[in-house]
Amino acid sequence: MDAAEFRRRGKEMVDYVADYLENIEKRLVYPDVEPGYLRSLIPTEAPLEPESYEDVIKDVERVIMPGITHWHSPYFFAYFSAASSYPAMLADMLCGALGCIGFSWAASPACTELETVMLDWLGKMLQLPECFIAGTHGSGGGVIQGTASEATLMSLLAARCKAIRRVQATNSNYSESDVLGKLVAYTSEQAHSSVERAALIGGVMMKQVPADNSYAVRVDMLKKMMEEDKAAGLIPFYFCATLGTTPSCAFDRIVELGPLSITTLLHSSSSTPQHWQIPLGRRFRSLKLWFVFRLYGLQGLQAHIRKQVALAKVFESLVRADKRFEICAEVIMGLVCFRLKGSNELNQNLLKRITDSREIHLVPCQLSGRFVLRFAICARTTESSHIQQAWRHITQLTFELLQEPSH
Repeated sequence: MDAAEFRRRGKEMVDYVADYLENIEKRLVYPDVEPGYLRSLIPTEAPLEPESYEDVIKDVERVIMPGITHWHSPYFFAYFSAASSYPAMLADMLCGALGCIGFSWAASPACTELETVMLDWLGKMLQLPECFIAGTHGSGGGVIQGTASEATLMSLLAARCKAIRRVQATNSNYSESDVLGKLVAYTSEQAHSSVERAALIGGVMMKQVPADNSYAVRVDMLKKMMEEDKAAGLIPFYFCATLGTTPSCAFDRIVELGPLSITTLLHSSSSTPQHWQIPLGRRFRSLKLWFVFRLYGLQGLQAHIRKQVALAKVFESLVRADKRFEICAEVIMGLVCFRLKGSNELNQNLLKRITDSREIHLVPCQLSGRFVLRFAICARTTESSHIQQAWRHITQLTFELLQEPSH
């Protein structure tokens, strides 16, 4: 493929993507395939000779699309919001073309410096204290991690390193393994499994802090556990707060927890970006932030978030108006946790019907031992009409389920 064909195919691809997104709600949001479906559709080995671009694109529809869960469909209500916008897609294209591997400033100065500035922009949008900002006299700043799991692991490893050094500075007879055996980290019992995985990889003990009735961690319980562990000779060094738990989007009481965590637990800082991440290199991810921040503006981003919060409230009102259902947790941001009043088995059967219909897509969670359905406003294009249609679909399947003799 030369530059001339790339221009032509690139324009065709933009049209294909735009057509896909404009017509995405016509596709079944959840794929009708079984595990292993793809292997039989393609050769067992890569082609020896080049194939035509037309054949590749045909196979996108034949092979790939049948197995796609359409995250950007307005009927996708699983997990959490999918980060997608036209400005971000354009920035991704440019990022791929530049091909930067930003392992140092010299490797691509713009890659390093734009990331630093974009994190400052984000920090100011969130109204973080000045000490979090790189463009000040403090030691703030950061890099964009590849995933939240990487970010959790990196923060734990940094805190572990700082804890070992601090203990050894006052107890020179302690070896690194001596300190490691005493370190203890904490997180909410509602935290994502990646937090526990970070502790396993980091080789430290992690304890789950019980949450309150709203599924959030409060300072009194964490403080009590830390004091008990200190009395037992352990060294508390890390607490991973969750702002938006996976099951119910609960926010740990960070205003209460912050002073305790910051003054008691240990933190680490570094002025070298490559020390803030697991891999040596990194993509030019900040281009996406730069494009999105500029083409949406702060007010545009706020409007998008507020729209999704408002749509969640619309769905909540529909659930509350139907006496067969109940809301299972405070509705926070764009997530509604709900269920049919009745057994876990009843709700499992309802979710199976929803999934098998492939018209909308939800996933479950466990809250206080109950099987709960999560309805998350995810897609940028979701409107009130999609919420209404999704609720009509849920209630129709509910009616059919409850008509069965066993119910």
